[in-house]
Amino acid sequence: MNLYYGEMESPVGTLTIVSDGERVVRIDYGTFADVEVKLQKWSARYFNQPAFIEKPEKVAHAAAELGDYFQEKRRDFTFDVAFYGTPFQQKVWQALNDIPYGDTKTYKDIAQAINNPKAVRAVGGAVNKNPFSIVVPCHRVIGANGKMVGYGGGLDKKEYLLTHEAQ
Repeated sequence: MNLYYGEMESPVGTLTIVSDGERVVRIDYGTFADVEVKLQKWSARYFNQPAFIEKPEKVAHAAAELGDYFQEKRRDFTFDVAFYGTPFQQKVWQALNDIPYGDTKTYKDIAQAINNPKAVRAVGGAVNKNPFSIVVPCHRVIGANGKMVGYGGGLDKKEYLLTHEAQ
């Protein structure tokens, strides 16, 4: 099996978008060279060591929608995605999709939303493993004290995205 990738420039830096040829399977901060080791480890778990082939046309639809998001022309994404993760992670990622544009929720809010109020730490772990930067809005999750905490792309990116959505 092959996985296809393309890179796009954005206000938060280069994004690498990965597709199985039909659906987007990941969006990561950084160039392919920056995230290649991470992608190899991740893909070994779900795809049995696929080849990564640079084919921007396979992710052009996702790149176009992300471009529209950054130009304030889009709030929701319509391209097909495929989630690869544990059932718990997938449940958390689905709950992230329910956070309205421009709003924030705490990790505790997400734990309650998935009917597992004691799983705050596990929710944090699942949020950290979110394979769809920006599209599955983990940037909208903040600490219980209202402060920005942890973000895979860096707090500067999280702050940019929240400010962008607050406009």
